[in-house]
Amino acid sequence: MTRSKRLWGFSALFALAAAMLCFSALAQAPADSGRTGVILTLNGAVTPPAAQYLEREIMAASDAGREIVIIEIDTPGGLMDSMKTIIKAILASDTPVATYVSPQGARSASAGLYIMYSAHVSAMAPATNTGAATPVEIGGAPSEDNPFDDTAPDTDDESEETSPAADGEETAADALTEARETAEEVRPSSAPDAQPLSNDNALRSKAINDAVAYIRALAEERGRNADWAESAVRDAASITANEALELGVVDLIATDIDDLLTQMNGRVVKVASGEKTLNTENVRLERAEPTLVERILHFVADPNVAVILMSLATTGIIIEMWNPGSIFPGVVGVLCLLLGFYAFQVLPFNSLGLALMAVGAVMILIEAYTPTLGLVGLAGLAVFGFGMFVVFPEGFRVSASVIGTILVIAGAFLGLILFAIVGSRGHGPMIGAEAIRKREGLVDEWDGKDGWVIVEGERWRARSDKPLSPGDKIRVVEVDGLVLVVKQAKASGLLGAMQPKEA
Repeated sequence: MTRSKRLWGFSALFALAAAMLCFSALAQAPADSGRTGVILTLNGAVTPPAAQYLEREIMAASDAGREIVIIEIDTPGGLMDSMKTIIKAILASDTPVATYVSPQGARSASAGLYIMYSAHVSAMAPATNTGAATPVEIGGAPSEDNPFDDTAPDTDDESEETSPAADGEETAADALTEARETAEEVRPSSAPDAQPLSNDNALRSKAINDAVAYIRALAEERGRNADWAESAVRDAASITANEALELGVVDLIATDIDDLLTQMNGRVVKVASGEKTLNTENVRLERAEPTLVERILHFVADPNVAVILMSLATTGIIIEMWNPGSIFPGVVGVLCLLLGFYAFQVLPFNSLGLALMAVGAVMILIEAYTPTLGLVGLAGLAVFGFGMFVVFPEGFRVSASVIGTILVIAGAFLGLILFAIVGSRGHGPMIGAEAIRKREGLVDEWDGKDGWVIVEGERWRARSDKPLSPGDKIRVVEVDGLVLVVKQAKASGLLGAMQPKEA
């Protein structure tokens, strides 16, 4: 009984200790969960998959009460709708969102600038840049003409004399002041003698004015430089990280994530639910990755991948048309074509470049069907390569190495076609009397000067001016209707001469 009581006593103490540990863990859980943050990545174009990933993770962090969300940015820009999806998620978040342009050498251009302006804290790494936020129409290259030039022709000479590009000694602040004054002068509302804009310029001016109003609203909400933001939209102005800090475009420059957390600590920001003081000291960060489907779709939306897909689609379809019934090349070509169309749907592209790619593919196809000794095919390769180079605007350019690799592979494919065509011309007739002349065969049956021979697997009636024996090797000399005129072929070496013959 004494031993049993001891066991029960130890069990009770153990259960009590376990319960105390559980209660302690539960009591500390809310504090620990509030001291966590999440790191997200925007690397590449701002596309629907990227927007879906960022929106989902920002909302999840807000619902979980995270301390901070950090978005690492390195983007040339992207779609306006996807950009607005991300910005709406940031503005609706109860968790502060910090954008960080990194690593060194990265950029946050076009749509990336809008996202930076919407963030509660905006930071850049050294040797990074931002700006160039002029809207670009999908399906066409941006116009190089200012839609307001015709409304104020007298300001052209003055702007040329004081242009920052013409005077390299001007400071960034002077350039900013001049850009703001120029924008005020050429604004249609302030020009009493303004002439009506053409349809193209009217559409472009509407897009620019809408973008200006949008980024100025974000700048006013976060207390950042709205005038420079307008110059980034109207004049595609770009600045370095140090200039951005000096002009009030960003809040701080940080060398890495730890430095960013240290500098953000104690800052007061305005989130959806009100003001909040950041407590980022010793915060535990977790990196949230996009789903597999989002990664695949984001990968497809890369300009280099887009042109590779279109090249594979062109090659597969040409092979299927040149050799109907192969199935596999045609299926692969159609799948690559669909993925390529998706990529072009979410990327700003030049319709002229896409048309040049199509013309080049047609010329290569013409070479496959009506051989011109490679002249049309080589011209098609040149046109296709130039189309790949100009199909996307600056910032989305296809890598020169990718273009070169595609042209080399396409050239090798064209060479194989040319080799096959030359070979098909050199083997002679395939059917008819001309096809069987000079072919060799064996005697099957023979009686006197005629008998039966096997040529190319077929049994023919034959005659010869010399007697032959079954098994003799013969060569076709002439075709007389359905009778072959043959003669004995030379024996193949010593073994052929020693081969016994039947009487």
